[in-house]
Amino acid sequence: MHEPNPSSRLLGFVQLRVGDLVVAVPVESMKLARDGGNRPGGFYVEGTDLGITVDAEANPQDIAEQIRLASQDAMKHIARKYSN
Repeated sequence: MHEPNPSSRLLGFVQLRVGDLVVAVPVESMKLARDGGNRPGGFYVEGTDLGITVDAEANPQDIAEQIRLASQDAMKHIARKYSN
């Protein structure tokens, strides 16, 4: 199970449709340390949990782009995992 980072903030969920499957993926923002202290931004898998992390210090347009790109990665992962 994904342990929330105390410095992260849940922004909401992105609903992704892959075929007949719909998955709600949480999106959280946090200050992303450039020294590797936090998980890098983007799509992640931890065990059976999926999520998207965005940079809390980015401007709204960059955050939207981070979510768009991470959503594409999530859809590829879901399609591979559930295509069998």
